[in-house]
Amino acid sequence: MAFALVKGIVSSGSAAEVTVSDKDEEKLAKFSELGVRTSLHNSEAVRAADAVVLAVKPNIVPLVLDEIKDLLGDKILISIAAGVSLENILAKLGSGAKIVRVMPNTPAQVSCGMAVLSPGNNVSDDEAAAVEAIFRSVGEAVILDEKFMSAATALHGSSPAYVYMMIDAMADSGVKYGLTKKQALLLAAKAVEGSAKMVLETGEHPSVLKDNVCSPAGTTIAAVCELERSGFKSSLQQAIDACVEKADNMVK
Repeated sequence: MAFALVKGIVSSGSAAEVTVSDKDEEKLAKFSELGVRTSLHNSEAVRAADAVVLAVKPNIVPLVLDEIKDLLGDKILISIAAGVSLENILAKLGSGAKIVRVMPNTPAQVSCGMAVLSPGNNVSDDEAAAVEAIFRSVGEAVILDEKFMSAATALHGSSPAYVYMMIDAMADSGVKYGLTKKQALLLAAKAVEGSAKMVLETGEHPSVLKDNVCSPAGTTIAAVCELERSGFKSSLQQAIDACVEKADNMVK
């Protein structure tokens, strides 16, 4: 996720303003190819920053916070660590810390990301807007109460995986009927891209857009009826339920 986010920010022309720190030199070499500054020391990156993005696995968060807490001062800490609550971070940094919890997604890498932000009580409206602007540079961003973070994780953070599975399944069917996998992937992926754009730009409910594609006694309604029979919608809803439950259980 960190690489996707940095790549997206760099594509907006902000490489010179980004410093990435990691103890793994091979990972840093990958980031260096994007034109950003790199360091083996978290302290060096924090000192140079106005805002610090904590992009580590949840189990690593306490170790990193112990390392940088005395360097943060009035800087904004942006955490994209899944399942780590604002309360938990405040307990490590102190009650006056400025924290914004964020759940982005990997399409940020192609400047089509979606991020949900939950600012802590010490973050001003202007500061929250500045963090929002960072994530808007790589897609869309919305501010929601932290209580919705697990649901948001399931709906946009994890959901690219569900969509990739659908695209792959559609493409496999195309291959079954004679298309090359490359051809089938293009058709399937562009259909998903265009359908999402229709939802966002027309303002029509998805069910209305679906009905608009279905001609009486046509091919599309036959496919839709089969999807309903096989539990397509309920399977997605159950997957989202499982994701929300897992996210809730991770919160600490």
